Amino acid sequence: MVNGFVFQQRYDLPWLSLLQGLSRAVGLLFSISLMLLAVQAQTAYQPIPGDSPYVVEGVNETIVYSLGHSLRINGTAKNGAFALGGDVIVQGTVDGDVAAIGGSVIQLEGARINGDVITVGGAYQHVDKEPGRSPGAQTIMYAGYEPELRNLIRNPKDLLAPHWSAGYIGLRLLAVLFWFIVSLALTAAMPGTISRGIARLQLSLGRVAIIGVVGSLIIGPGVILSLHYLPYTISVLIGLMALLLIVVAVLFGRVIIYAATGRWLQRKFVKSGKNSEAVALLLGTIFWIALSSLPYVWPIVVTVVMVTSLGLALTARYRVGWKRRQEA
Repeated sequence: MVNGFVFQQRYDLPWLSLLQGLSRAVGLLFSISLMLLAVQAQTAYQPIPGDSPYVVEGVNETIVYSLGHSLRINGTAKNGAFALGGDVIVQGTVDGDVAAIGGSVIQLEGARINGDVITVGGAYQHVDKEPGRSPGAQTIMYAGYEPELRNLIRNPKDLLAPHWSAGYIGLRLLAVLFWFIVSLALTAAMPGTISRGIARLQLSLGRVAIIGVVGSLIIGPGVILSLHYLPYTISVLIGLMALLLIVVAVLFGRVIIYAATGRWLQRKFVKSGKNSEAVALLLGTIFWIALSSLPYVWPIVVTVVMVTSLGLALTARYRVGWKRRQEA
């Protein structure tokens, strides 16, 4: 009777057997995952194919480093080690800090790191369950974009010559849309300010550019010196004011440059009876975004736009005829 009752319950509840099977499968997968993690933690370091690390043997009293390659320390590094664009593999002893940008810090079995571990883009890995570290040592990791950082450091020319792909073109189109909307909003909100800036740019472009260059040479070092020598409260206030000035320059300066360029393009190439402000903004935005996407040219374009924008922001209090009145 008892066996029949139990069998009848399973027959009436078919989902119970399915639930039990599912729980067994989940338990099995969990066990396999734990086994894989344990094996991975105990596996020796596998070098990256094609990577030829710089090997350090013996005792080194200076900082050991590598640029564009991984760094393998088999001996002792007294003053720390770092790698740009590669991993730092420690098999011996490092008395100082260990850092890797675009790579990971890998501590092999029996190795010791007495300083801090810092990774940008990679991670900190160790084979031993309890790695040899000093009690007060810290580990700082900024994970993410390790392949991109590694490739950028090893091939810096890729920064000047971006690869044309569907994703890159999509980002450029989004930049055009973003700055076109910002330009429309600022032009509608403050038409007088934008018009005066366009007139000032057309009448005294050279003076605006010179003021922008001088302002950038003063603002940058000034903020850095204030952070080092002034009290904390004053240095933070100066930094916030400089940041606000840069934001204003980027917003208003770019919109003025885009609008002035669009008006010029509209007069030269668009033959219509009535000029449209929206068309001018769109033409100017497309022109400068396309120009800033050209390989090897975009750093110059960005610098020119930023310096001119800063000059427009620093001369915003002057009216259109300020140069002529001074000469008079």
